[in-house]
Amino acid sequence: MKRIKNTCYIFLMLGLIFSCGNKTKSDVVQNNKDIELVEQPKPNIVFILSDDQSWTDYGFMGDENIETPRLDKFASESLTFQRGYVPTSLCSPSLATIITGLYPKDHGVLGNDRVLPGNKRENRKEWRAKNYQPVIDNFVGLNTLPDLLKDKGYLSFQTGKWWIGNHKNGGFDDGMTHGNPNRGGRHGDYGLEIGRNGMDTLRSYVDVALKEKKPFFMWYAPFLPHRPHNPPQRLFDKYKRKTDSEHLAKYWAMCEWFDETCGELFDIIDEKGLTKNTLFVYVCDNGWVQNPDESGYMKQSKRAPYDLGMRTPIMYKWAGKIKAKIDTETVVSSIDMVPTVLSLLDIEKPKALPGIDVLDEEQLNNRDVIFGEIYAHDFDTVESSMFYNIAIAPPYKLIIPDAVRKAKEKIQLFNIDEDPFEKNNIAKNKPEIVKDLQDKITVFRAQ
Repeated sequence: MKRIKNTCYIFLMLGLIFSCGNKTKSDVVQNNKDIELVEQPKPNIVFILSDDQSWTDYGFMGDENIETPRLDKFASESLTFQRGYVPTSLCSPSLATIITGLYPKDHGVLGNDRVLPGNKRENRKEWRAKNYQPVIDNFVGLNTLPDLLKDKGYLSFQTGKWWIGNHKNGGFDDGMTHGNPNRGGRHGDYGLEIGRNGMDTLRSYVDVALKEKKPFFMWYAPFLPHRPHNPPQRLFDKYKRKTDSEHLAKYWAMCEWFDETCGELFDIIDEKGLTKNTLFVYVCDNGWVQNPDESGYMKQSKRAPYDLGMRTPIMYKWAGKIKAKIDTETVVSSIDMVPTVLSLLDIEKPKALPGIDVLDEEQLNNRDVIFGEIYAHDFDTVESSMFYNIAIAPPYKLIIPDAVRKAKEKIQLFNIDEDPFEKNNIAKNKPEIVKDLQDKITVFRAQ
């Protein structure tokens, strides 16, 4: 696979001019011995984010119960990395990574609530917004993907989950989330209605971009299949015939409901005639394994350092520009999403970004490790909130528990090629691998 860049290569052979025809840089046209630069339309960009869904829970990932026909088709049309990761298995820090391309230690969004000494849980509503404001203030000073797209003339629109106050804090021109804590703003407010209550707001914004004749970046992060697990009755009835667990049936139905809304999004883009010039990127913020006996999740998934919390398919689709392929081996990360988009648009990658362009085979081959870091849901500083450090260097994955907050837990090393559900800790048998990955984590933490 060759790197896909937005550079036109001109070959002069036998007096003919051949161009690569990319959509972001100018094509070259021969006109009476003069070369004229003709600006081509820039691709629209759509980020699709699932919310609380295990990497296993799709038809194209092999699930035998959950039906996801629209995402199955999308996966077949995409460069689909089945072994994608997010660096942390909790929504707020994971979403912050997706929009900035930074690890949590660098963007500062470590958990969902910032809790200071003396705060009482029963008074959470009184101090929650005040405590979180410094986190938002710091985030506003970072470069987000919408910020980086502005110079290329992009409009940007936010829908769905969003933890960082008003949508403008992420560089979005417009959006559904007001973020006002006095009106229920915390992690999406009005934005959480997208998908669950229809797609009209999203459709209207596409019309705005078309009217203004500008390319757009869209953040579609619906509150799906996230709880409350209250799927349409028709879907619940379908899945309760497959299991005796009401909780499993509801969760499975929520996954298909999410799939249906993705289909609606694809249809909107297609109806507007924009599919061929739209880059779609898919990821899930963190995993979820449904407890069959109650409405919650199993402890090895969300908020855990295991693949059931951190692994996700990551997919890139741009018809005619990105070759469709199901990649079952290459490990990629959500930290790569921003650099990959920037490369496609010939926007220089900020030096602070740790990710790579996943369309560049050389960069993929030269990377030997990606990292994870998991903090407390109720966090304060990096030092006081750390739970786990993680290094993933296939076939190995190392999990280092914090010496203070997870002092009773052992170092864990897994061969995730042979043991994808991390049942067999081989740390004692591979001390040299443990040391090597520990050293890499030490360097990562110091950067």
